[in-house]
Amino acid sequence: MDQSNRYADLSLNEDELIAGGKHLLCAYRLLPQPNLGFLATAAHVAAESSTGTNVEVSTTDDFTRGVDAMVYHVDETAFGEKGGLIKIAYPVELFDINLLDGNYGIAHMTSMIIGNNQGMGDIIGLRLLDFGMPECMVRNFIGPANNITEMWKTMGRPEVDGGYIAGTIIKPKLGLRPEPFAKACYDFWLGGTFIKNDEPQANQVFCPTKEVMPKIAESMDRAQQETGEVKFFSANITADYHNELVARGEFILETFEKINSANHIAFLVDGFVAGPAGVTSCRMEFPDNFLHYHRAGHGMATSEVNPRGFTMLVHMKMARLMGSSGIHTGTMGYGKMEGAANDTVLAYMLERDECMGTYFNQKWYGMKATTPIISGGMNALRLIGFCENLGHGNFINTCGGGAFGHIDSPAAGGKSLDQAYDCYAAGADPIEFAKEHKEFARAFESFPGDADKLYPGWRDALGVHA
Repeated sequence: MDQSNRYADLSLNEDELIAGGKHLLCAYRLLPQPNLGFLATAAHVAAESSTGTNVEVSTTDDFTRGVDAMVYHVDETAFGEKGGLIKIAYPVELFDINLLDGNYGIAHMTSMIIGNNQGMGDIIGLRLLDFGMPECMVRNFIGPANNITEMWKTMGRPEVDGGYIAGTIIKPKLGLRPEPFAKACYDFWLGGTFIKNDEPQANQVFCPTKEVMPKIAESMDRAQQETGEVKFFSANITADYHNELVARGEFILETFEKINSANHIAFLVDGFVAGPAGVTSCRMEFPDNFLHYHRAGHGMATSEVNPRGFTMLVHMKMARLMGSSGIHTGTMGYGKMEGAANDTVLAYMLERDECMGTYFNQKWYGMKATTPIISGGMNALRLIGFCENLGHGNFINTCGGGAFGHIDSPAAGGKSLDQAYDCYAAGADPIEFAKEHKEFARAFESFPGDADKLYPGWRDALGVHA
């Protein structure tokens, strides 16, 4: 059934819709099934994700028609063989508000704009590329309670442009028992600052939470006393059940409170698989702790090879709205994960109070920023180019192999990362800088493939001929 007479109005003006502030605007890449009309399929998307059905029903009244989602722009050839561009305006009245506090939530919003429309039989592909949210909605999302600013304050750094935080992921990601795990933490903390659980590290029989966390706390305490520096640990509390997530968090805080370091704990939640309920539960229950949004599994929806799903930009916006202190943004082509240099918008959308996305300029109206977390195949040699491309170093970087693969020690790996940032901040020549900074210099020998690619001639300059 062609519903374009009801669910499409190409005379609507986007600037007027934005100025009116009463619609959530969404841009999609649409590829209909062969021989189906583009506008008719676009209208079906709007109908399916708002007030429509596949037949006329007697219960529809004039008010219902007044909150129809409307297709207001189409470009059938925008993406060539991959499809065309459609934009849909969703009246804000369609979206759920909480009984408890009147705020909006991501779960319901997602079920509307990336919901049943993804499974429609008349599409091959439907991908949410960007959304523009009006002020009345932004101001009624919970947003982050804290971010890297509180970490800088704890470390005694400036609360503005406090700089890079060198971190790691304990490797191997699975298979370490409590004592080796805690020792690995201690070995890194002698040189680095931030350690995170990798996403599979949880309460396994060979490394139970109630055994490993006290040992990690002991390692943190020793490292802080020996270095005189603040250390952080991001603990995975992801769970299916709200009470289980809270129980894990409370146990960990009680454990680290014994060394007066409860505020050195971040809580990692696998936000993609645990969903908004997991992230928001952590945000509400532990507002004083950094909420570390890990995105395990996101590639099934956000990978550019997928004709359906949504983009990483959409993912970043949703993470900020639901209150994440930090989220992994990828390595923007400098590490091992999918990405490109122009992915800087993913970080800027999290950090700034206003940012132009792919299709919509998003204002955040004072909502606290979310911190970019950079991980996936990074090391000291790659870090300098990454910072140059991003334009700053105000992020958390977790390097697994980049720290534990250092030729001397995990502590040396951590120091090499800090030194790489110092090199960037000073605008120094990396090879010349390496001559005066041992751990950074040894990173060249630790990762010779990267060194050969990024810094030709380093062997002669640093006197390495093996």
